[in-house]
Amino acid sequence: MMPSLRLQGCRSLHLNEDNGRFVLLAVLILVYLLCGAAVFSAIERPSELRAHGRWNGTLLNFSETFNISLQELNYFLREYEAAIAAGIRADALRPRWDFTGAFYFVGTVVSTIGFGMTTPVTIAGKVFLIFYGLLGCAATILFFNLFLERIITLLAVVMKAVRERRIRNSGLLPPGIRHDFSAYSLPGWKPSVYHVMLILGLSAITISCCASAMYSPVEGWAYLDSLYFCFVTFSTIGFGDFVSSQGAAYEYQSLYRVANFFFMLMGVCCIYSLFNVISIVIKQVLNWMLEKMSCLFCQRCNKANAFLGRRNAIRPGSRGRKGRFTHQPDSDGPCDSDTEGRRLSGEMISMKDLAASNKVSLAIMQKQLSESANGYPRTVCGSSRHNGFSGGVGALGIMNNRLAETSNSR
Repeated sequence: MMPSLRLQGCRSLHLNEDNGRFVLLAVLILVYLLCGAAVFSAIERPSELRAHGRWNGTLLNFSETFNISLQELNYFLREYEAAIAAGIRADALRPRWDFTGAFYFVGTVVSTIGFGMTTPVTIAGKVFLIFYGLLGCAATILFFNLFLERIITLLAVVMKAVRERRIRNSGLLPPGIRHDFSAYSLPGWKPSVYHVMLILGLSAITISCCASAMYSPVEGWAYLDSLYFCFVTFSTIGFGDFVSSQGAAYEYQSLYRVANFFFMLMGVCCIYSLFNVISIVIKQVLNWMLEKMSCLFCQRCNKANAFLGRRNAIRPGSRGRKGRFTHQPDSDGPCDSDTEGRRLSGEMISMKDLAASNKVSLAIMQKQLSESANGYPRTVCGSSRHNGFSGGVGALGIMNNRLAETSNSR
């Protein structure tokens, strides 16, 4: 009875694995926000104080020079702030609400960038924006997911072809299928998460560098400011401190606006895909942390592991015994059989169990070596639950289906 009680106690830690992952992620995000707030406050707060000091000195100097009270001057500045909200600037800018300006605005709405340079001021415009954005944002997210699915499929086809060529040239294929390898074609093979993340990261960097090389001379920005604008835009953060294509006129204006639209579309799709791949890696890290925490805080597991660490590492209890049990015990549990229970109680391992374990381990090793020699993949279905890749909806579900479920030990 004690082994079964221990089994139930150990397994109870994994019943709420999804909730534990959610709570751990929430805590880590909170810590991440606190650290980010501390860093940005230390970096930006002195500059803000200096800017306030300069502005107050400018206001006082202007008030004394032109004999205008500070109250009247502040009233004028509030009116100017309202004019800025309506799209009026001191410099000559393009019209906000002609057809091209409105098209630029709806593009920032449905892509969730939202620069804030252009906003509706009428009641009808605000009401229409609510319903328009509801449908447009949902459709654009669906488009991003479909783009993600197709880009992962393309990468999988290319990487699979490279892998087939490498295996074909390595001489590991048996003679019988070497000339007809396309019929086998690595069944079930999927690209690695890390390879896809590397490719998407390099693609995002390439698009950002090319776009920055265009924005710097056309908009008159520094190259670093252009890179900053690309990340803020492609990640749909959209602060609005830098906004492209807002001048009244450009040289080769039509070509520039088409290129601006192309870079924004490709950059947003690429960064969106990269974020989803990074989320898979973060989920792996969370699963690893949960596993370490469960072993750390479970005293029974600690005692069992400490005791088993001083003995043979082979676990012979994975073979069920039909004569003594009505059902075959689970071989993956920490306390999975009567033999395991005897080991925990201090009884010696029998030679029969040791031989059976060696026989099973040898069969598994032979199977893995055969699959490696033939270029076939390792089975990942059985470990998907432990890796945290089962389930998922939306972009996460697409990544789970299209990418290899990389284990924590890889």
